[in-house]
Amino acid sequence: MTPHNEAKKDQIAKNVIMPGDPLRAKYIAENYLENAKLVNKVRNMYAYTGTYKGKEVTIMASGMGMPSIGIYSYELYKFYDVDNIIRIGTCGSNNENIKLLDVILANSAFTLSTYAKLFDGFLEKNLESSKEINEIIIKKSKELNINLKEGQIISADVFDPYVDDQKKYKDNYPNSKDALANEMEAFALFFNAKKLGKNAACVLTVVDSLYDDKQLSSEDREKSLDSAIKLVLETTLDL
Repeated sequence: MTPHNEAKKDQIAKNVIMPGDPLRAKYIAENYLENAKLVNKVRNMYAYTGTYKGKEVTIMASGMGMPSIGIYSYELYKFYDVDNIIRIGTCGSNNENIKLLDVILANSAFTLSTYAKLFDGFLEKNLESSKEINEIIIKKSKELNINLKEGQIISADVFDPYVDDQKKYKDNYPNSKDALANEMEAFALFFNAKKLGKNAACVLTVVDSLYDDKQLSSEDREKSLDSAIKLVLETTLDL
């Protein structure tokens, strides 16, 4: 056990799906897993372990931002011997070709965060996700007829819709026009995986866009994630 996770070591599966929202972890466990058991509720950061089509999997929330997912993913890798973590989350579109409710596979994450530098002096700003997991995700997306968009994302320390000067914000990122989306967690997850010799991937659903004024309700956001949820669950079957 750790200060943030009360689960016993054998209560966490080797494969973990990690949404940001604890209630989304609860939703996935209750609607997709068999025999799901709540194994962590410290700080209401729910973790459930059960089976999907007979294979054990853990669903655990990460919270918002790189410091939060940094803590939980590090502990899962380091102290619970987790091999693979797939982040499943929401994002905002940076690209006029990426539409609301599109599903994105992040092949890399670029950041201006100092998370990795403060951790151990790591200075690279772009990190790739696991090619092995990504290949399985791409294969499963074709089987499920999900139009998956693959590319680089930006992991930011701010929720960019709240930024007053969007041009100035985007000018901070030399690759902002090429990146598919903005989110707030993936880089830290990829860094922890690299540091500890583990695997990480990230599948995102677009819920807001600079190029679309439509606002999705919380219910719409919940339902729109179902395709991505099924995709990552099916992926764990081949891990």
